[in-house]
Amino acid sequence: MLPRLHQHAWMDAEIEGFRDQVRRCLSDRFAPHLDAWRRQGFIPRETWRALGELGALLPEMPEAYGGPGATLAYQLVVQDEMGKLEVPANTAVHSIAAHYILDYGTEEQKLRWLPKLVSGEMLAGIAMTEPGAGSDLKAIRTKARLAGGDYVVDGAKTFITNGFTANLLVVVVRTGEAGAKGVSLLVMETENLPGFSVGRRLEKLGQHASDTAELSFDGVRVPVENLLGGKEGEGFKQLMSQLTYERLLLAVGAAAVIERAVELTVDYTKQRKAFGQTLADFQNTRFKLAECATLAHVVRSFVNDCIQRQLDGTLDNEAAYMAKWWCSEQQCKVTDECLQLFGGYGYMAEYPIARLYADSRVQRIYGGANEIMKDLIARKVVG
Repeated sequence: MLPRLHQHAWMDAEIEGFRDQVRRCLSDRFAPHLDAWRRQGFIPRETWRALGELGALLPEMPEAYGGPGATLAYQLVVQDEMGKLEVPANTAVHSIAAHYILDYGTEEQKLRWLPKLVSGEMLAGIAMTEPGAGSDLKAIRTKARLAGGDYVVDGAKTFITNGFTANLLVVVVRTGEAGAKGVSLLVMETENLPGFSVGRRLEKLGQHASDTAELSFDGVRVPVENLLGGKEGEGFKQLMSQLTYERLLLAVGAAAVIERAVELTVDYTKQRKAFGQTLADFQNTRFKLAECATLAHVVRSFVNDCIQRQLDGTLDNEAAYMAKWWCSEQQCKVTDECLQLFGGYGYMAEYPIARLYADSRVQRIYGGANEIMKDLIARKVVG
């Protein structure tokens, strides 16, 4: 059993009741199908409606747009429970896309899209990364030019989470000059959209149930009213505004996986016997588990503190950068240590620890590579 954690104000009885509901929904509606979804490479879009019916797909959305009007902590609880049950965090991207619309969309745009995102009628993705532009968003080349009452979009995107299953995309495009000032966000409803196509569903090291795809835009016409916020050149600022939240989402997932890995390994080592005793009887095993449990405790304490600060409006960018890089590093370290204690079984994909290990590796890459996080922190520390 992991050490008891300090209680924060956001960890009240109501949110724990919500957590129980989410856990039951995920256990009943998602967990039994995960093996099949891993084999096919995606979770069917309609599946997410189960969370929508529960009010758990976008619990933080205001009632005016169809949401429950809860605090952001409720979304973070959903992500926490998904991490513990190995359900891919596709809804984290969905949430970030919805926040772009909530924070920067016109009233017409909010009323048009947010209720459908809340219910699960629409699943959102963010088409940001390109073959030649990842962390360097200023290098985006996908072009959107005005032609009458439409933008005509040409370009390509890659590594897009929900790229295959999403039917609403927030697309990062270039509407003007080179650099940040020429970047804008266009919202596309992609079903039966001429010129839009999904290329390969990319085969990944882990996260096999989460679809990641290449996208192509060949003369795609998008109405000018789909320009997020109605003003060109605001895209870079809009993207930057959500990075603190995005990185906190990743840290929450890291905490969940670390705890799950430790729980699985404690159970396994107490049952597995070698040389006349259980693996848990060996001093090396006990020391390793003590180290991993300590990391689990510290990561969770840090994440809970960040959540409280986010809700209080005091979470600074640098703390979120720290949480993203450090928690994801510990996630990879702990899953590796735990896999080692499983021996040969730990290398078998049928064992959850093997999947947790493989799924964890991307945490150090997406949402801003950890090297980028450290550089951003250093700018604040040393100038």
